[in-house]
Amino acid sequence: MDNVENKPVTVENVENKPVTVQETRRSQRGRNLALFKVLGPGLVAGASDDDPSGIGTYSQAGAQLGFSISWTMLFSYPLMVAIQVISARIGRTTGRGIAANIRRDYPDWMLQGVVGLVLIANTLNIGADLGAMGDAVKLLIGGPSHLYVVGIGIVCAGMQILMIYEHYARLLRWLTLALFCYFGTIMAVDVPWAELARGLVMPTFAADSAFWTTVVAILGTTISPYLFFWQASQEVEDLRADTKQKPLTKAPSQAPRELERIHLDTYIGMAFSNLVALAIIVTTAATLHMKGITDIATSAQAAEALRPVAGEFAFVVFAWGIIGTGLLAVPVLAGSAAYALAEARKWPEGLARKPGKAKAFYGTIGAAMLIGIALNFSPINPIKALYWSAVVNGVAAVPIMVMMMHMAASRRIMGKFAISGGLLMIGWLATAVMALAVAIMLGGMIW
Repeated sequence: MDNVENKPVTVENVENKPVTVQETRRSQRGRNLALFKVLGPGLVAGASDDDPSGIGTYSQAGAQLGFSISWTMLFSYPLMVAIQVISARIGRTTGRGIAANIRRDYPDWMLQGVVGLVLIANTLNIGADLGAMGDAVKLLIGGPSHLYVVGIGIVCAGMQILMIYEHYARLLRWLTLALFCYFGTIMAVDVPWAELARGLVMPTFAADSAFWTTVVAILGTTISPYLFFWQASQEVEDLRADTKQKPLTKAPSQAPRELERIHLDTYIGMAFSNLVALAIIVTTAATLHMKGITDIATSAQAAEALRPVAGEFAFVVFAWGIIGTGLLAVPVLAGSAAYALAEARKWPEGLARKPGKAKAFYGTIGAAMLIGIALNFSPINPIKALYWSAVVNGVAAVPIMVMMMHMAASRRIMGKFAISGGLLMIGWLATAVMALAVAIMLGGMIW
């Protein structure tokens, strides 16, 4: 009898040539690895969008408004894709970050205003995120939350300052897996799918300022200034890391492949971001809102509130998700602030540089982290800061988006790769929607 175990198992391909199952599996793994390599700045930007501040915002939205606010996730997706694609294209086309382009082509007062908004919003966001992560660790294992805040801040800064850039970029991609925690929470709750479907496709509105503050907070955490700066600067960082690559204005032949990569990376990254956000809204709407628990100020508070309503599994998974996403988002926040300030000041910048070669850049990362830690020891309430940091991001996004749109459409800056057509239209629509939501919110607060 033949020993079948010693014969390769084969399948037939379209050309009727025998291909071993092992070869087929290797080919599939190769394709998966190729896709993972394509996913970079866009995936990390999308995943870091769901930071502890964002988790708190989505939890509050789901608890307060239930499934009726779900439509914002579908509505915001094309808007955030457009603005992030534009950010990435600015970096890849010019070989410079957003602040560097503003410095070269716009008045200094515009540059200082934009960078100031980013620094304020990011630092507040870092403090709020560190506080939420400290509270989440305390919920899981007990102990002093402030000690955890200090420890987490040191770890986040250390990753950026001490790790080799290629290893750090790979680590950030792997940290995006933490967001799968929130798909797990849906398994632990009873979701009324018909009600969710109505909330997704039938937008509902309210006239009160609280509703519009929530809408601005959602838009502010999905369309955030720090993500614009981060994705553009990471495109520049990756460009510098590969000596064969050049800015598209100098190497237009690279454009088809690079623009396709940017679009794929961003489409997938933003879809991942919004699906996770929707999972958080659904979890809190199906549990807290249904039980009449509508006042949730933080992500950690949402996790704690889930324990008696949805059980220990949902609580643990939700809390671990806060920690994992924070480890991804806090370095992105500090890094985008450092990129903005260094580009504005003409300092040597970039995570691929060694600390001794970019002292001010890394010093900004360290300072942003220290201030964020200090906010948790100050009279400023980090719990309220979580929600309001998203609102501040929404307000700050409007002037920054206006400048980005003008920049991206300028042939003087972007050459023949200036955006036009549908991308230009959706980018301006995203800007207009953000401006309108902020105006309605501020009007409601005043009157």
